[in-house]
Formats: sequence, C-alpha cells, structure tokens
Amino acid sequence: MKTRLVALSVAFFVISSVVAAPASSQAAEDRKQPSVDNPHMHFWGTSDLSSCWSHFDGNDSTGSAEEGYGSRTYGSGQVEISMSCRNQENYKEHMLLNPNGTILIEVGVYVFSDECDPEQDSNCKELTLTLRKGNLAVASQDFPAVSVNGDNEQVRWEIPVNSNMTEWNKSQEEPTLDIEFSKPGYNGVGCGIFIDCTGEFRFYYSDNQDGLDVEVNWPIINVTEEADPEGESGSGGSSGGGLPGFGILAGLSAMAMAVIAPRRRLLSPPQ
Repeated sequence: MKTRLVALSVAFFVISSVVAAPASSQAAEDRKQPSVDNPHMHFWGTSDLSSCWSHFDGNDSTGSAEEGYGSRTYGSGQVEISMSCRNQENYKEHMLLNPNGTILIEVGVYVFSDECDPEQDSNCKELTLTLRKGNLAVASQDFPAVSVNGDNEQVRWEIPVNSNMTEWNKSQEEPTLDIEFSKPGYNGVGCGIFIDCTGEFRFYYSDNQDGLDVEVNWPIINVTEEADPEGESGSGGSSGGGLPGFGILAGLSAMAMAVIAPRRRLLSPPQ
C-alpha cells in the first residue's frame, strides 16, 4: 500500500506539472510581446529621430516624443535620412507567421524638399522601406509617389509572407524597419528672403495626432496552426495540434507505471 501511495503521488506530480505550465505562461503575458491576440507592432521614437523603436503595446509610449513624431530640418543642401526602428526588447518566444498571410506595414511621413532626376543625381533616393529579420533584409520597397511638397503622407506596404518570413526566432531575428530618403533641398525663387525653404523630413509615431496609421499587422499563428495550418489532421491519424505537453505526459506516466509493476510482482503471493 505504501508503495502504491508513493507511485500515485509521483504520477499526480507529473500530471499537475505539465497541466499547470501553460497556465503559468499565460499568466505572465507581456503586452510588448507578439502573440495571436496581440499582432500589432507600434513605432515610437525621439523628437530628433536619433532613436526609433518598436514593440506590441499600443498604450506604452514611454520615452517617445510628445508631439507624436520626430523630425529633422535642413537649412540647405540635401534632405537626407537613414534611420532604423528596432524592436525594443528580445522576443521571449518565436514569432510564427501564416505562410499564406500578408504583413501590412503602415507609416506616416512629411517631406519638404525639391525633386531630382535619379539618372543625373547619384544622391537621389525615393522614400525606401526595408524590412529586416535580424540582419537579413527580407523585403524592400521604394515609394516614388510620396509628396515632397510638405504634405502628410500615409504609406501602406503589403508584403506577402514567403519562406524566409514564416519564423522569426527569439533573441536573434526580431524585426527592424529601415527608412531611407535623399533629395536636394528646395531652392526656388525667393528662398530665404520671402519664403522659408527649410527642408524637413518627419516620421510619425503610433500616438500621432494627425490621424495617420503607424503600425505593422503581423499574420501571427500559434504552434498548433503552424503544424496544421488548415486545421485538418489527415485521415486515420491523430492531429498534430493535440493538447500541449500530452506526449510528455504520456511518456512520464508510463515511466511511473513501470516503477509500480515490478513492485506488484514482488509483493504478489505465490500461485
């Protein structure tokens, strides 16, 4: 009887440990981290664009510019920017994306500069966004339609998920958005006398007051969906999306039973 009680205690400990693990993980949810229920990544930064960062908590703008944007001005010469918005902290879990999904990036900018001819000016560069996974550039797009006349511009970029984007490993493959632009300053008639021709580049943050959408919507899926994205387990087999830890539970339970069985044989009376 004593042996049986010990074995049952071991089995109970194994079961409770496995079952309790997911609950503990959910209780420690961090709103700055990506998840199926928290797929929107927001952008924040300083007023002088010296620093830009991102995370998934739309209510945490700590350290970000009160104006809701960062800007740089250019008294003369080239209106030029090259900046990166990096994830503020490492992911605690891998971020998995639907292989048939689309990453939607929305940012807001304001540019005042002159136009230029890229074939004659080697310094010319249209507004260009580059998405990087860790140090690897997985997508890049230029936006020549963005106005340089001092207008607020909503930029929308849809990126179909490919094989390089389905898994973003924690602690080494967090996303970074690079923003680049380069055009000459405006030098029209009357500049500096009757007209303020100061060049400017402005990048809006997620809490801006100008009505611009600034975020990334990721098509995040969980581990179960990644194993069986269509929700079908196939014929005659068990689904790969079973209860978390069930395989471990079955294995440990079998080990516990293996401990009980020899004791039973030793204690059983001879036939």
